Amino acid sequence: MKLVRILITLLLTFVAVISFAQKAWAFCGFYVAKADTKLYNQASQVIIARDSDRTILTMANDYQGDVKDFALVVPVPVVLEQEQVRVGDSKIVERLDAFSAPRLVEYFDSDPCAPPIPVGGIMRGVPQAAPLSEAEDNVFGVTVEASFSVGEYDIVILSARESDGLETWLRRNGYRIPRGSSQLLRPYIRQDMKFFVAKVNIEEFEEAGYQFLRPLQMAYESPRFMLPIRLGMINSTSEQDLIVYILSPKGQVEVTNYRTVNVPSDAQIPVFVKNEFDKFYKAMFQTAYERENKKVAFVEYAWDMGWCDPCAANPLTPEELKQAGVFWLNSNAPNNVFITRLHVRYTRDKFPEDLMFQETSNRQQFQGRYVLQHPFTGEMNCKAAQGYKRSLNERFEQEAQTLAKLTGWKIGDIRQKIDFTESQSNRWWRNIWD
Repeated sequence: MKLVRILITLLLTFVAVISFAQKAWAFCGFYVAKADTKLYNQASQVIIARDSDRTILTMANDYQGDVKDFALVVPVPVVLEQEQVRVGDSKIVERLDAFSAPRLVEYFDSDPCAPPIPVGGIMRGVPQAAPLSEAEDNVFGVTVEASFSVGEYDIVILSARESDGLETWLRRNGYRIPRGSSQLLRPYIRQDMKFFVAKVNIEEFEEAGYQFLRPLQMAYESPRFMLPIRLGMINSTSEQDLIVYILSPKGQVEVTNYRTVNVPSDAQIPVFVKNEFDKFYKAMFQTAYERENKKVAFVEYAWDMGWCDPCAANPLTPEELKQAGVFWLNSNAPNNVFITRLHVRYTRDKFPEDLMFQETSNRQQFQGRYVLQHPFTGEMNCKAAQGYKRSLNERFEQEAQTLAKLTGWKIGDIRQKIDFTESQSNRWWRNIWD
């Protein structure tokens, strides 16, 4: 299990050498829940801040286990110097997750007996403020291009002539990587890529009193805009979740070698889902993943970082954006940052290639968003109230059908959780046909 866990943290977070839809709703209402990465047991997270050929990549470590067993091997396009690598703050990853997570919002029906609200009188959501000898190395065809320490990590930058030699070198130097790694290391060697290799300096880690490993950040220049994910599949045939937060001054970022689609959104669903949102989102995502034949990258959020509506969390401040790797902010464009949150669930048979990205100038806003519409429950003594009450059953049934389509849940089970009126609940035949 340790080796599997190493690989999930290990070689997922690598360098980017590194609807279903009903009617559209205005982005207003009240935010009540979010689907963040805590839903997934092994969701790796990567932040990529990129402008032109310049990239700062942040690799979040959620490694669980004895830190002396931790190993990180990352293909990189260039030899990195010590000043290009730093230890980041894990809170920045948490902030981006909270800000961009798919969310549940709720609305409340107005009193059908009250005078109509004048046009333009509806409030919109208000944006919130803001070692071996050198001779032995040569035997294995491995060259140590650089060696240094950053924080609690000891880092070497390697080049290699052949993958078997690189795998052997790593083992001989105490890096606990799975056997058979050479097969997946080989394509990167053919591309003349280097290897960023890190392990924990135990004395430094214990002296600092850290509880968890902090993220590693690296800055580099390369025309390649990609994320190597194949190494993360060395010892695993199960599905893995990867969340990529891409920060750009231009607009949305897309995956070019797989389809990029928006996660199902803007669906009105039954109000009981408020207490089952985690269960709902996991079922909805799995259903969409299977519907797309398990070969797409889902956009869960795409928005200008200067504001949000509704806000699952406050937008990041300029200082926080800088910590996340944004290097292009200045007094003329203090908030010129667009975030794309991509969610990729993958296996080795459905994703045989690394992720290739491209920046676009598309600044269209999107968020994974699910709507609860609460019926009015106060006293209603007017003619309009009768028509309103009759319309509720039809609305509830449509919400049930929507939820069933999104999640694959049985429609009969859904209906049992909905507070239909008496006339609806007496429709006994539905349990037969469904």
